[in-house]
Amino acid sequence: MPAPLKTDQNFVAWLGSDPGLSVESVVKNFFRIALIGVASLTVARAGDFAFAEATIDSLQARMAAGTLTSHELTAAYLARIAAIDKGGPAINAVIELNPDALAIADALDAERKAGHVRGPLHGIPILIKDNIATADRMETTAGSLALVGAKPPHDAALVTRLRAAGAVILGKTNLSEWANFRSTNSVSGWSGRGGQTHNPYALDRNPSGSSSGSAVAVAANLCVVAVGTETDGSIVSPASVNGVVGVKPTVGLVSRTGIIPIAASQDTAGPIARNVRDAALLLEAISGPDEHDAVTQTRPATMAANFAAALQPGALKGARLGLLRGPFGFRPKMEPVLAGLVDALRAAGAEVVDLGDVPALREAGDPEGEVLRYEFKNGVNAYLATLGPAAPVKSLADLIAFNDAHRDREMPLFAQETFVKSQAKGPLTDQAYLDARAACLRIARKDGIDALMDKNNLDALVALTTGPAALTDPVNGGYGTGSSSSPAAVAGYPSVTVPAAQVMGLPVGFSFFGRAWSEARLLALAADFEAHTRARREPQFLPTVKVP
Repeated sequence: MPAPLKTDQNFVAWLGSDPGLSVESVVKNFFRIALIGVASLTVARAGDFAFAEATIDSLQARMAAGTLTSHELTAAYLARIAAIDKGGPAINAVIELNPDALAIADALDAERKAGHVRGPLHGIPILIKDNIATADRMETTAGSLALVGAKPPHDAALVTRLRAAGAVILGKTNLSEWANFRSTNSVSGWSGRGGQTHNPYALDRNPSGSSSGSAVAVAANLCVVAVGTETDGSIVSPASVNGVVGVKPTVGLVSRTGIIPIAASQDTAGPIARNVRDAALLLEAISGPDEHDAVTQTRPATMAANFAAALQPGALKGARLGLLRGPFGFRPKMEPVLAGLVDALRAAGAEVVDLGDVPALREAGDPEGEVLRYEFKNGVNAYLATLGPAAPVKSLADLIAFNDAHRDREMPLFAQETFVKSQAKGPLTDQAYLDARAACLRIARKDGIDALMDKNNLDALVALTTGPAALTDPVNGGYGTGSSSSPAAVAGYPSVTVPAAQVMGLPVGFSFFGRAWSEARLLALAADFEAHTRARREPQFLPTVKVP
C-alpha cells in the first residue's frame, strides 16, 4: 500500500497506475481520501478535478491521441466519487459502484489499441439509475430493501445498447425510492437502501426526483453522462434544479424492457448530461427498436437516428415558440427570470408567442393519477414475475407486506399509501382505467400540445422547467416550487431542459417540448439556446444558500 495521500490527484495517479486494483479496494479505502480533509474539499470546490466539465468529444480526442486511456479516466471518476460523494461534502448520489468497471475499461482500451473504436461512447464512464436492470454483480432495487438480492435475468435493453456502444457502466445512482411512487408525501432523493441524496449547489436543498442521483452525479462531475428515467418530471425536474441538461424522450424511443416500471403509458429512460451535445450522443446510443417492447416499433421510419447531427447553429433564428406560463405553480419571484429568458430567445432570432396560462392543462392531474395507480400494479407485478421463484417479493402485495414488516428502515419518513391505493385497483380492462387514459390523451395531446401547436403554428412550446430547489424536509415531506413537466409527460411526448439561470446560486432550467418524435428539432433549439445563454455553472457544495 502506498504512503498516505496528500491530495485526491495523488490518489488518481496511484489508482491509475495499478491496473489490478479492484473497485472493491477503492470503496474499502475511500476513507484514506477523507484524511485529506479541508485540502481535498477545497480542491473539489475549486473545480480542480482534472476532468471537470469534460465533454464526450474532448475525452474521445484525448483517447484517440493516446494521451488518455479509459482505465485512467475510469480510475479518476472512482476517486472523484470517493472524495466527493462518499467523503468531503458527501452528496450521496451513487448507490453502488460496478466492481468490474476497471476491467471493462481495460478491455475497451485493448480494443482501441487494436484499432477498433465502437463509437462516441467507447471507454466513456457513465452512471445509470438503480431501477435499470443489470445482469452483473450490481443490484437493481429501485432503492428498496425489498429487492436486494433479487437478480434480474437479463440486462435492460438500454444497458445492452450501452455495452455494445462501449460505455463503461461505472455504477448505479440513488433515486427517490420506487421512483417517487410509494407515497404522496415522499422526500425526493431518499431511498431505504440509499439514504438521502443532496443538492450539490446547497447541501440542505433537495435534489428533486426521482432521478436524483443521476442528475447530482452529472452536476458534480462524478461521471461524464448518466441515464435517468421519467414518468412525470423525474428526469427534467432533477436536471433543472441541479443545473444540467435532461432529455425526456417520446415514449417508445427508448425501450422500457428491464426498467422497473411505474406506468407503461408514460415511462421512459433518457439522458442527463452537462451539455446538449453529450445528451444527444447518449440518446443515440440508448434509442432504437426492441422486439420485447412493442411501442418502440412505432417510431417513424423517417425519423433520423443521428441526433447530434441535428445540432446546427442558429436553430432558434426564425423559430416560432409558444411560451406557457402555467398552470405550473411558479412563485412570483420567477417572473423576472422568465422575462430575461424570453429576451434571450428573441435576441437569438426566435419569435415568442406568449400563450399565458392554459387552465385546461390542469385537468390532466386527476386522470393521470388514476392511470398511474392502475398501470403500476399491472407493471410491477409483471416485472417481479421476471425475477424468478427465488425472488424475495413476487407481487405488489408482497412489497406492501415487506414495508410493513421493515417499517423502521423502509418507512421512517413517509408511508406507502400510494402502493395501497394501487393494490386496490383492478385490471387494465376496467372502465375507470379506460376512461382515465382517454381523458389523459384528450387533455394532454388533442386539446393540449397538439392543439396549441396547430392553432399557433409553433415549432415548439417553452416554459420554465422548475423553480429553484426546495429545502429537504424529512419532517413535513417534499414540496415543489413549480413544474411544467406534466403536459409532455402525460402526452408521452418529448421534452428537453437546459440550464437557464440561477436564483441565489440555485439553478433553474428552461424546457422545450412538442409533438411526438420531435427530439431532433427540440435538441437543436435547446443547443442553440444553450450556446446563447451559457448558464451552466459548476456546483460549489455550499452548506446552504448564501443570502445577499
